[in-house]
Amino acid sequence: MKLVRVHTEYLSNLGPEEHFACVDLVDESGDVYDVDFFMKGKPGNMTVTQTTVHKLNGKPFYSWKQNKEDKTWYRVALEQSNNSLLGVVEGTDSFEFYYHVQIPPLTEKAEMWIPVPQSDEFQSVNLMTLKTELKSKEVTEKTYGNSLLHFELGPEDSGKEIDITYQVNRREKGPYEAPTPDPVFLSSNKLMPTGGRFEEIAKEALGEKIKESHLVQARALYDYIIDNMRYMKFGDYGRGDSNYACDSKTGNCSEFHSYFISLARSVGIPARFAIGASIPSDRNEGGIDGYHCWAEFYADGKWWPVDISEANKYTALATYYFGRHPANRIELSRGRDLEVNPGPDAGPINFIAFPYLEVEGKEIKAISNFSFTRKSGS
Repeated sequence: MKLVRVHTEYLSNLGPEEHFACVDLVDESGDVYDVDFFMKGKPGNMTVTQTTVHKLNGKPFYSWKQNKEDKTWYRVALEQSNNSLLGVVEGTDSFEFYYHVQIPPLTEKAEMWIPVPQSDEFQSVNLMTLKTELKSKEVTEKTYGNSLLHFELGPEDSGKEIDITYQVNRREKGPYEAPTPDPVFLSSNKLMPTGGRFEEIAKEALGEKIKESHLVQARALYDYIIDNMRYMKFGDYGRGDSNYACDSKTGNCSEFHSYFISLARSVGIPARFAIGASIPSDRNEGGIDGYHCWAEFYADGKWWPVDISEANKYTALATYYFGRHPANRIELSRGRDLEVNPGPDAGPINFIAFPYLEVEGKEIKAISNFSFTRKSGS
């Protein structure tokens, strides 16, 4: 077991000379235990009288309530805790994922790229149908292993549609063993720079933890992002720009995870970016509200999933999302500054979930949306 966090905000009084404190411990499999320590005595001379597991991977076994009269705290048992109320499907999920595109009015030649989700250890993806009048060819992005459909378009293709159906079987992702990662996961990207002020901020956030393991450091940076950023779709958000995130302290999932990756890489922690969609947990069909992205970092011989923007929105799941991605999502692509051949005239693609449509070297928006149907019994 490794100590990754001491919750100083939870040092509380239970009664005369009775107190409790809370720490997070991680075992070799990546499970996170939120452990409460009960102590007796005066400050500076306390002895531990009991230890209990309060939460496992963010799921509580009991809650705390405060006595209104004397301000002391006491435990209340929870018979059942279910993270699905906060958007999480644990274990496995199975669904059909629908990717719809409509070509906007074109007056000249254009090119378009669409991501093709890949199967891996945590998701099995099967192409069910691809319905369109348009011709395409599949191209490979070699750095991160992505596949994309490439379309050559003209004015005659205005208004035409593409409908793709995938059958997806997905399982919850926890930390998983992997060899030492490629140095690319320590290098800068166009909108995810490293070094400079990012190194300074990371070292300041770490403090004495700069001497600790990468796992402990990553948890400190994770907490720093949660404590210092606000989830807000305002301004120049949605590009995964670490400098914008650093300056504004706001953004969507792309800013949260880009900022984390810049900080982590700047102190030698390999980290990587992925994007796809979250599948609603509270219903079994319908539309999906845009893309969602997340990150992973490498420590102790494993890749550790994190979802910091969701942890920021749902603080009760902050422990869960350090080392876990739920089953109800699909990964469409991974990495940044994607290079394919043929590729856009404007250069590498920043990241891709929705189509990338280019006319005369400039990106324009294609009409696109995601939807799903969950398989019964999932």
